Amino acid sequence: MKRNTQQRLQTAVDIHRSNILKSLEHRLQVARVKGDENLLHQLEAEKRYYN
Repeated sequence: MKRNTQQRLQTAVDIHRSNILKSLEHRLQVARVKGDENLLHQLEAEKRYYN
């Protein structure tokens, strides 16, 4: 039972991280289109944190 709970928790963590990275990729694309260099640098730093 405990192992099942740990597996579910890890799955949730993995899904959450994946969702954050997808959102981050979208934000990076928007910043690139807008040409916002400051935001690009911030988002790239955030992406490095999650990778």
